[in-house]
Amino acid sequence: MADTTTTPTTAARPASHAAQGTTGKTTIDDSVVEKVAGIAAREVNGVHSLGSGAARAIGAIRDAIGQRDHGQGVKVEVGEKQVAADIVIVAEYPVALQQVADGVRGSVSRALEQIVGMEVAEVNVTIQDVHIPGDDENDQEPSRVQ
Repeated sequence: MADTTTTPTTAARPASHAAQGTTGKTTIDDSVVEKVAGIAAREVNGVHSLGSGAARAIGAIRDAIGQRDHGQGVKVEVGEKQVAADIVIVAEYPVALQQVADGVRGSVSRALEQIVGMEVAEVNVTIQDVHIPGDDENDQEPSRVQ
């Protein structure tokens, strides 16, 4: 888990914020870090989905019942000051795979630094598959009756 310690500040705050000088510890669960990385990866053009075949099958079931797993296909290792992420993606055909991987790496790094507030040690991207448009369409013959 990512831990950050808040130290008292002397800057003036509006009355609606916590009292000045309040300290405490913030803990960010690893699943939150995975979710942030997963959302950032999905925003990259050319990413069809995240996760291996089995993870995508389970994800389809979760989507059907309204329980989408935004951290699917993402594993993180969180230290005290740094985070490393491993992302498994399915790319759209015919995108340039290296460009998609670079885009995922950049998007995830920015999100983890800005939202989680940790230095990113590395982001490893594995392209597990390529999605070809038309593969998801129903391959059955059309019905003869209406």
